[in-house]
Amino acid sequence: MNKNYPIYKTTFIDDMRSLVEEAAQNFTDSTAISYKENYWDKEVCKVSFNQWRDDVRHLGTALLASGLREEKIAILGENSYGWCCSFFGVMAIGSVTVPVDKELPIEDIDGIVTTTGSKALIFGKTAEEKVKELLRNGCLTTVETLVSVAPESTVSKEEAGAKILTSLKELQEKGAVLYAGGDNSYYDYKIDTNKLASIVFTSGTTGKGKGVMLSQANIGLDMTLGMYNFDITRKTLHVLPPHHTFGSTVNYVGHLSQGCEVYISSGLKHVSDEIREQQPTHLILVPAFLEVMNRKIWTTARKSGKEGLLKAMMKVSDLLRKVGIDVRRKLFSSVLSAFGGKLELVICGGAKLDEEIIRTFDSLGITILNGYGITECAPLISANRNKYRKPGSVGTPILACRVKIDNPDENGEGEICVKGPNVMLGYYNNPEATAEVFDKDGFFHTGDYGKLDEEGWIYITGRKKNLIILSNGKNVYPEEIEADLQKVEGVAEVVVYAGESRVQKDKITIVAEIFPDADLLAHKGITDLQAYFDNQVKILNGKMPSYKAVKHVKLRDTEFQKNTSRKITRFSIDKTID
Repeated sequence: MNKNYPIYKTTFIDDMRSLVEEAAQNFTDSTAISYKENYWDKEVCKVSFNQWRDDVRHLGTALLASGLREEKIAILGENSYGWCCSFFGVMAIGSVTVPVDKELPIEDIDGIVTTTGSKALIFGKTAEEKVKELLRNGCLTTVETLVSVAPESTVSKEEAGAKILTSLKELQEKGAVLYAGGDNSYYDYKIDTNKLASIVFTSGTTGKGKGVMLSQANIGLDMTLGMYNFDITRKTLHVLPPHHTFGSTVNYVGHLSQGCEVYISSGLKHVSDEIREQQPTHLILVPAFLEVMNRKIWTTARKSGKEGLLKAMMKVSDLLRKVGIDVRRKLFSSVLSAFGGKLELVICGGAKLDEEIIRTFDSLGITILNGYGITECAPLISANRNKYRKPGSVGTPILACRVKIDNPDENGEGEICVKGPNVMLGYYNNPEATAEVFDKDGFFHTGDYGKLDEEGWIYITGRKKNLIILSNGKNVYPEEIEADLQKVEGVAEVVVYAGESRVQKDKITIVAEIFPDADLLAHKGITDLQAYFDNQVKILNGKMPSYKAVKHVKLRDTEFQKNTSRKITRFSIDKTID
């Protein structure tokens, strides 16, 4: 497509307070945030940009009056309007957000809150039981103030003990009175955008995470420079966990600065229904969601006996597009209705996405823009563009972001390194780990392997920690083999790794562990799953170098364990084989 088309108009983000103020000035009474108090409610709560500005300002004013200027404040709980207000309100007064995954065990939650020295903890409804348990166990020793997102929390003053217990509503009401009475402390403070503003703990798919230190400049400039690349639509549905940068920075910072309405999902189990009901025009997703959506399309077609017809219609539609005739929205209206009927764009990142899925959605009328990001880069590094995409690539670097390949091999593949205003300040209280990932030229080593083409497009090969190094010195990227196996009919999920024999401890075997799509295979009349997948892997082995051959196929009865970003936690897999 057209590689020379201009960048899109965007809003320059100085800091989080000015973002909220400018959004209110630019978009006034249009909807900023929408949500339901409970999924089964008929009424959708709609918050205008003006109201959002007021709520953030009043919260910030009350936090200042509570002595929480330039303190660390942890946010624990489900995605909600209160979570969003807390995220912006804390940074708007120069304090530091510490977003915490509500799914973590209580010892990990306490470890993050206590290690960072958080003086306050804002917690959502779904985190109340964990907060109670933490209090019973004498944890949260650094916390002096507990703030419930829910107006009425089940955490009692007796359980809180000497800690101040209040609610977000009470703080906002207090802040509103103070502001109306002439308290201008919220605006009087000059924000240093280069200071620490957020400590985000990585998801740790290969083990314990580290605290990534981001400044408001990191976050704001990442979205300022990144949003030049996208022509986003008017409404999105926020389904990603907010404690990760993809959920907070891209969905909230990037979208609200552009005047986009963000509908907050009530949870993963409701997403399909919410997409149909709320009719978003674009989505921000990780590959796991698109893989599920893709399977749903083909499962529905198969059950209705229209799989062959759908494939034929897609071929015809693709041919018509080559001569300038685009009838996808009409031709596939019944398929698109499952996604609300208005969905036209998906921005996807977080892991590698099968190119076949991108082609399928494109044929149906939904553009997928594959991108690349990492928490340490706030998170966006690169992306394909609405009208300029390359198959297999995660796009070109965002403006002002430099990318190089460290120590490339004969194929030009090596570790992807990044330098730019979006790169983190370092790891919290971990100078050794920080020193390990920055080279003498100031480039951050991502731990991802890949290459650049002659035009600067990035192609990701795999993750350094997942790399399989054979005894003959050959390197095997499991993600490449997984991408091929994912195309095998009946593979729902697959992970490739170096298996260790229980008998021969020093012997490394390339293993493909597969979670089958049992319903599909049963529909196809396949009963011996082991024999079927052994044969499919044998066929695949014949198409690639012998050293990459999968030697053992292991089937599992349940899905792989995942973190809240829907990434498979590889460290939790038992890699021993008989």
